[in-house]
Amino acid sequence: MPVPRKSDDSISFITENSKLVLEKRYLKKDESGTVIESPEEMFRRVANHIAAAETRYNKKTDLRDVETRFYKMMTEFRFLPNSPTLMNAATSIGQLAACFVLPVEDSIDGIFDALKNAATIHKSGGGTGFSFSKLRPEKSRVGSTGGVASGPVSFMKIFNSATEQVKQGGTRRGANMAILRVDHPDILSFISCKKDKNELNNFNISVGVTDTFMAAVSKDEEYDLIDPRTRAPAGRLNAGAVYDELVRQAWATGDPGIVFLDEINRCNTTPQVGEIESTNPCGEQPLLPMEACTLGSINLARFVRDDGMEPAVDYPGLKETVHLAVRFLDNTIDMSRYPLKEIDRMVKGNRKIGLGIMGFADLLFSLNIPYDSPEAIDTAEEIMSFIQTESHAASAQLAGERGLFPNYEQSLFKDQNRLMRNATTTTIAPTGTLSIIAGCSSGIEPVFALSFVRNVMDNDKLLEVNPVFENTARQKGFYTEALMAEIARKGSVAGNPKIPVELRKVFITAHDVDPDVHIKMQAAFQRHTDNAVSKTVNLPHDAEPEDVRSIYDQAYRLKCKGVTVYRDGSKENQVLSLSGQSGKTSENDFLVAGRERPNILEGFTERVKTGLGNLYVTVSEYNGRPFELFATIGKSGKSTQAKTEAIGRLISLALRSGIELEDIIDQIKGIRGENAVFQEGGLVHSIPDAISKVLIKRYMPNGKIKRRKGFESQACPDCGQTIAFEEGCMTCHYCGYSKCG
Repeated sequence: MPVPRKSDDSISFITENSKLVLEKRYLKKDESGTVIESPEEMFRRVANHIAAAETRYNKKTDLRDVETRFYKMMTEFRFLPNSPTLMNAATSIGQLAACFVLPVEDSIDGIFDALKNAATIHKSGGGTGFSFSKLRPEKSRVGSTGGVASGPVSFMKIFNSATEQVKQGGTRRGANMAILRVDHPDILSFISCKKDKNELNNFNISVGVTDTFMAAVSKDEEYDLIDPRTRAPAGRLNAGAVYDELVRQAWATGDPGIVFLDEINRCNTTPQVGEIESTNPCGEQPLLPMEACTLGSINLARFVRDDGMEPAVDYPGLKETVHLAVRFLDNTIDMSRYPLKEIDRMVKGNRKIGLGIMGFADLLFSLNIPYDSPEAIDTAEEIMSFIQTESHAASAQLAGERGLFPNYEQSLFKDQNRLMRNATTTTIAPTGTLSIIAGCSSGIEPVFALSFVRNVMDNDKLLEVNPVFENTARQKGFYTEALMAEIARKGSVAGNPKIPVELRKVFITAHDVDPDVHIKMQAAFQRHTDNAVSKTVNLPHDAEPEDVRSIYDQAYRLKCKGVTVYRDGSKENQVLSLSGQSGKTSENDFLVAGRERPNILEGFTERVKTGLGNLYVTVSEYNGRPFELFATIGKSGKSTQAKTEAIGRLISLALRSGIELEDIIDQIKGIRGENAVFQEGGLVHSIPDAISKVLIKRYMPNGKIKRRKGFESQACPDCGQTIAFEEGCMTCHYCGYSKCG
């Protein structure tokens, strides 16, 4: 049990937004959903639980001292563990790992065992990765029944549907990764399986690319497709044509990504234990089948020394935190309650941990280094090399205290005569929600926006400004609320004459960064990371497929372990664009600015005959789309008029909250009243039915919503504000929603 709170437990660095995210997603609640835990109590609960592992190795350990050190490290936001640890430590769930990989064997029992195990993991707060490469291809014979196989994609749809039904840890839907080898006979159907953006929406998908395939691409040659059952050739395809289709689909939809399987297995520290076939949902954690990994991130923004001279990285402080964080994560392995015995055995056999970072963009701001400069790449290599070296040293120290990881004899470390407690120590994972709690930038990504408006309780609006930028603006004397609001409308200071030129070069955002810089930054961190790096290469909407191909080629050449490309606007509900970009207003302006009503809106009024009199429906439009609706009914009693006005107000609220027009129409059309009446266009059953007919006539003349060319839905499913696609994951910087963790 957590020890009682002490008077000095208050967290000095916590922000109001951190508190909101913690209350919504992390703090313990009673059966009625009421929060029954403070942030201080949550961190004390976690520190107490993780410190308890110490007595397994040294009965004389001062647990209070270790707990205090863990608590201070977290509450100073120098380090935070992955979300399941914060949520589940010292609770009845007890599962503390974030990422798992499950095998999918080529049998009905094997397939549905994987499905059952995935549901168990999702329920406990973890994400799952699968390789479907062992499944026989579509239309091949099933020997036991004489039937025909339906292929990997059909089973992925079953997994997707099951995931939809399981609420993950009470906080989010489960996230999945599906990987198929590029030499699987069904590779073309896999590449296009998310062409319909409503399909497989609980999956990230990646093609498992091999060196053989990439060599064939470079020579424009054919390559063999391999039957997964017999391992015999099952056909040939032109590698260039397959690569082109992979690139085209990634350009059009954001899926699939790619993982470089041979590069991943060259870095597999336990090759005799097994071959790595898949990764976790965001791609940063390659794992063996039935393996899990515990992750955590150091907030680099807390390690800037400014003692009156030039700001610099606080390497002594960083070293201390790296060593303590490695101990914390190693303890977490022992304190986690894994959902399957096989996973428990595999995890404790390899004891993989993944220490990563967040706040890198904030660190660069503090050091006055532009993200898109060679100096930023050098800084990335220097810092990650330091963390890698110190995390290995910390693991070696723990090996002396606690023993080697059990599978050490089957590892590369034995041949190198290196003592290690953990088969891996570093991973750069998504930190979307964790970075909001810590008040820093996400992972190694550039900042999403320097300033933005957040909707809070009762439709109040809160202007949020990047803390490093705000501090600089105040020091330099150009800070004003009006300027911050102006920046919020665009998100960037690019071209803003009110900001000094030298600061415009430093304070750049994701859309200011050239795609080549993104991939070079990823490669710089990958060179000093045991596992992999979760990062998104952002492309502008007008990028061409050749731009995607160039990124993939560079990622392979620079020895990345995988890459995710996202072209602005290519995913529904997943965009990085901000209001006012390109000098044009867009429907997305309301997502960033909280859907404030412009002074002038155009629209139309239509009269509809109903059984209760003539109904007048007025719809105000923004950018050709409905923004609000008013309805009045003539010659009826006050009660009918009141209900009609209420319907209009509720529809207006729904429209401004990002509810799809189709969903609104589905709710009101066909509602039957006591006074139906015929008019042009058919039978009008009631006032709401009449309103639906007006909306259908105007916006769905052919049964589908008319959309402005190039525009797609751009709202967070939780709060309706602009959503970002970064770190290989959909993340909302406004409310903390994350599809992946």
